[in-house]
Amino acid sequence: MTYNATINWLFSQLPMYQNQGKSAYKVDLSNTILLANHLKNPESKFKSIHVAGTNGKGSTSHMLASVLQEAGYKVGLYTSPHLKDFRERIKINGDVISKQAVIGFVKRNKSFFETNKLSFFEMTVGLAFDVFAKQNVDIAIIEVGLGGRLDSTNIITPEVSVITNIGLDHTQFLGNTIKEIAIEKGGIIKESVPVIIGETQLESKSVFQKLAKERNAKISFADQEQNSVYKTDLLGDYQIKNIKTVIQVIQEMRLKGFKIPLESIKKGFLNVVKNTGLLGRWQLLNENPKVICDTAHNREGLMLTMQQLKNEDYESLHIVFGVVSDKNLNTIIDLLPKKATYFLCKPNISRGMDVEKLKVEFEKQKLKYSIYNSVNEAYKMAFKSMRKKDIMYIGGSTFVVAEII
Repeated sequence: MTYNATINWLFSQLPMYQNQGKSAYKVDLSNTILLANHLKNPESKFKSIHVAGTNGKGSTSHMLASVLQEAGYKVGLYTSPHLKDFRERIKINGDVISKQAVIGFVKRNKSFFETNKLSFFEMTVGLAFDVFAKQNVDIAIIEVGLGGRLDSTNIITPEVSVITNIGLDHTQFLGNTIKEIAIEKGGIIKESVPVIIGETQLESKSVFQKLAKERNAKISFADQEQNSVYKTDLLGDYQIKNIKTVIQVIQEMRLKGFKIPLESIKKGFLNVVKNTGLLGRWQLLNENPKVICDTAHNREGLMLTMQQLKNEDYESLHIVFGVVSDKNLNTIIDLLPKKATYFLCKPNISRGMDVEKLKVEFEKQKLKYSIYNSVNEAYKMAFKSMRKKDIMYIGGSTFVVAEII
């Protein structure tokens, strides 16, 4: 099989949450455990840091990887989803894994996958763990895909567990309250493994404290610690919260014997994009006129990016906007600026929300909009209408950003 044929098989033959939504979600770890046993338990052959949370887990994971790389460690990084190439999900020292690694893994295990009806996510986690073990990484940063307790990544026993924050996202899987979602994400807290919570939230604090106590796990809340804050190349004021979380993780890793000098911390924060290739976080795509994209897609994330937009200086604001079909627009539409021109589009996936449905909600809010057949068409028309002192924001969904970058 060629690389493209292999990727097409992964995407089209098996259910994938990112494309299909709820029908692809499995609430059971038995398949992941079965696959891990089949692969001779690669997850036990490297050290790891486990990162969960509603927002910020991608930025936090990439910052951690960058700092540890600067400290001289061989660092595996597993994140999701990807923006352009499947291999973005699995990196070692910032480099995506080879096409041959993907082809070989699927070829060797295809009959096992088919026999046991493994999901896209289970196979991808298996691939990451297998590669990290074979490449002898010193440490792997493992980002949770969805939730925590029943996520396929939750077979690892990490050095540190991290939960960035809790928001009302993926409620159809995780629960309808902050407390219910906290219980699911708190499922990554392991026996005697320190856990760091990025943001102290009234509804979730007691949940995490209770779980940590039950599992004899040291718990700390990063935003309550008096740590220095370092500059980072990741734009966006919201990164301050992620920086504080990463600093607290570094403190714990130092206690576990990891040598992470101050200079490595400073360089790590300043070179996240260069060291890890992270894209789509308040990313500047053009300067005059200014074009910004951001993958924020839930209420908590969009609240931060919309607040930052308010702080920008511009004459007119143009927003290229699209979402996925299972997005409850009522949870986010009030955050969208009234004084903006919207270019509505559907991301090119089966799960993308039809622009006609999007249009109905925008009419109710009396927002100024026009609709387009594709993300690229919306972007081109938005750019064409801009003057030098205008700003364009591209977002609403990771998949909208992916089509522009």
